[in-house]
Parts: sequence; C-alpha cells; structure tokens
Amino acid sequence: MLRSPNNIYFLLCVIFLSSCGFADLRQIRISIEPERNDSVLPEPYSPVILKFSAEMLKNETEGILQISSDLGAVNGDKFWKGNDLYFVPVQGWTAGIRYTLSLAGTIHSEDGREMRIERFISFYAVNKNDPPLLEWHSPGNNASVGTNNILFEFHFSRSMDRLSVETALVLDGIGNKTFEWHSGDKILKVNPEKNLSPWSSYKWSIRDTAKSADGVPLPKTYSGNFITDLEQIPPKVKSIFPVINADGVWYPTGAFIENGLRSGQGIAVEFNKPMGENVLRSLRLEPSISGRTEFLTEESVVFILTKDPEPGMTYTLIISGDARDSEGIKTGADYKINFTPDIPLLEIYSITAGGNDFDIRCLAGNTIPVRVDPATGQINLSLYFSLLFDSEEMKNTPQKITLSPFFPGTLAPIALQYVNWTSGDRLLMRWEGLAAGNDYPHYYRLTIPGGKSGISSGPGIYMKENNIFYLEAVR
Repeated sequence: MLRSPNNIYFLLCVIFLSSCGFADLRQIRISIEPERNDSVLPEPYSPVILKFSAEMLKNETEGILQISSDLGAVNGDKFWKGNDLYFVPVQGWTAGIRYTLSLAGTIHSEDGREMRIERFISFYAVNKNDPPLLEWHSPGNNASVGTNNILFEFHFSRSMDRLSVETALVLDGIGNKTFEWHSGDKILKVNPEKNLSPWSSYKWSIRDTAKSADGVPLPKTYSGNFITDLEQIPPKVKSIFPVINADGVWYPTGAFIENGLRSGQGIAVEFNKPMGENVLRSLRLEPSISGRTEFLTEESVVFILTKDPEPGMTYTLIISGDARDSEGIKTGADYKINFTPDIPLLEIYSITAGGNDFDIRCLAGNTIPVRVDPATGQINLSLYFSLLFDSEEMKNTPQKITLSPFFPGTLAPIALQYVNWTSGDRLLMRWEGLAAGNDYPHYYRLTIPGGKSGISSGPGIYMKENNIFYLEAVR
C-alpha cells in the first residue's frame, strides 16, 4: 500500500524523538516582588521575592541577585520556598533609603532550559520620606567660645528619634552631659556637666546613624569644631589687705598687709576677674597656719586663720599658680608676699618695789633689792606693762604670777595678801611673810610666765618668754 508524504514525515519525527528524548521548549517565566520602581516594602524585614515558573539551579540563580544602595551592598539571607527565591536583609531595611535590585546574567532551570535576564528595580522600605537635615548648630564652626555654661544646640529639619541621635552624637573631650529636646524633637540642647578646658580645640560629630522619628537616617555625617579662647586675659592678684569681721561682714581695715594684720583679722585677696571654685584651695601660709577660705565677691576671697600668727614672726602668703578664674584659666605662677603681723608682744616696762622703781629695759641682770617692812614682812610690788589688759585677763593674770622663797631653803612660806589694778596697765600686788637677811642675803623668786600659756593682755597677745626676777629682801 502506498503511504502519503505526511504520514512518512510524522513517522520520522516519532523515530527521532524516540531516539533523542523529549525537549521542553517552553520559556521560563519570572515575577518579582517588588514588581514596580519606587515600590515601598511595608516592613523592615519584608523579603524581596523572585518567583520562577520552573525549578532553578539554586547557586547559579542566587549569584545574579544583588541589592545595593548609596550606603553600599546589602547583606542578606537567601533561601528557597519551592521555586521562589527569598532575600531578607540581615540588619533590616532602612526607612527612606532608595535600594536597587539588580538581576543580570544567564541562569538555568534544573531541566536544562536557559534564561538570559537583565532587570533593575528601585524600591524603598517602610517609607520613602525625605531624609532629615541638620539645619543649624551652635557653637558654629571655628567659633571662639568661653568655658562656662556652654550649651550645644542642634536644629533638625524634621522630628528626630531621640535615642539614635544621642547615640550618634560624639563630643570629643566632653564626658557626662544632659540632653534636652524641644520643638517636637526638632531641637536638641546638650549641657556638659563640667566646664570645658580653656584655650582648647574641641570637635563634634553626628554620625549618619541618627534617624528621624519615622526611621529615615541623616544623609551624611555632620561635624564641626570650636575653640575655647573667647577669654584672653589670665587672672592675677590685684591686691592683698587685712579685713575685720563685724556682724558677719568683712570690712577692709585700711592697713597694709606687710605690717598691718592684727589679732582676729583675716587676709583678703582681690583678683582682676571672677575666680573659679579652686581658688578656695589655692591659698596657704609659710610657716603654716591652718585656716579656711571663703568668697567675698566673685573677684575676691578672704583667708580666715584658725589662730593668730606669732607676734614678730615673718610669714609668706602664697597664692598657687594653679588658681583658676571662672573660665578655668590659671594664674600660671605662684604669687608670694611677705608680711609681719601687727600683733605686739606684751612686755614689762618696770617694777616698783619697796618704794623704788626699776626699769626692766635698763636693768643689769635680774636681781632687784627690795625693802621689807621688818614688823609685818610685807612688800608692795607694782608691775607696769606695755599694753592695757582687758577685764577677763585682769582676773586671770594675778593667779599666774608667783613669788616664792628661793634662798636659803629654810625661808618660811609667804602669801599673797592684796591685789589691785590701779590702771589698765598697772598691777599692784602685796605679799607678806618675807624676811630680810642678816648674816647672808635672802632671795625670793618672782615668776611672771610668758608664752601662749602665760599671762595675756587680750586674745593672742602675750609675752614672748617667762620673766623671772630674784628679789633680795633688805631692811
């Protein structure tokens, strides 16, 4: 039977396909999420998805998937669900950032079909709002500022996420600080807890990790610098003078410090400008006398001594070169001044005994002949001092002065019979029981104690040392 040409062609095709296997000539289809430019993924970890109509060679297909932004390539996890390839960013998408999905290259399905692809899709995540900008800041770049009560201000174009900004803000050389937000979180004010160092350069920056309230980061890192050199004049000592306290207020005495400081007075130090707190720890005396320092005004302090200086001794007042003004600028060098206090020593001008006056300043030796009443054994002693005694010391002084038998050891005890201050600087004392010598002289020792524990005419005024005289009792 004769076969037709069509039947013969069909038979040849069957034989060919039977010998070579089946060839799938269907095109591989792909759909992408996001599918359109400028799409917005809803969440920070929303996946980018490539959906294929066939099972693909996984490693090859993953290799052509690239996502980047102006910040660089995006690292992400890639995994498959069936024929769908998922990409999830490791650190999440950043709001307002424009990302670009790039697919370029040749890929193959598991059954051998080939697909040449070149696709580029731009998208956003969370939102595609404009980035915030730093519109103004203080101090300005290269500004000269002081060191006290400095306030940093940063004004943004949009409301900001507080924590991200505070974390991104770097203030070199500045430790603890407090943050204040204003105007709906558009203005940040920063207060350092401590004053800045004078004549120093400071830098600041806000990294581009700072974000707006809706999560959009700064487009760049902002930075600036300033110098704390607004104050150019260093502090220095202007004057030093004695002051006296009246009703809790210190008043200048009008005397010079070199020789005018008296008992109970303080030392005022005046500077040319307001001083910082550390000036209160910058004053000392040599030889040392403890005391405390208080502010009189912003420019002056008073050194209050715990005790009076020693009469007749020369002291050095030292103001440390580390004393700083309110801006933190040092004086730079120790300031020293010598002074001798105007605190007189108490002296005995003369002794009147038995009707005779003896000038102590002209007395040769320390033996004084005194006439004793042979009937009563009494002797009147009048002591003439260099200073007037106050009422309290008038009571104490007679109790400290003694007259006692000295030689020979067989002399009988004597007693104080009468005491009277004839004036503020003259003390009359009457003793009884003295006896004049016959074959050998009789001596009695008069002791007028000096030093801080001895007699005193008033607070801080005393004799330098003990005064001892030997009275020879004669007829």
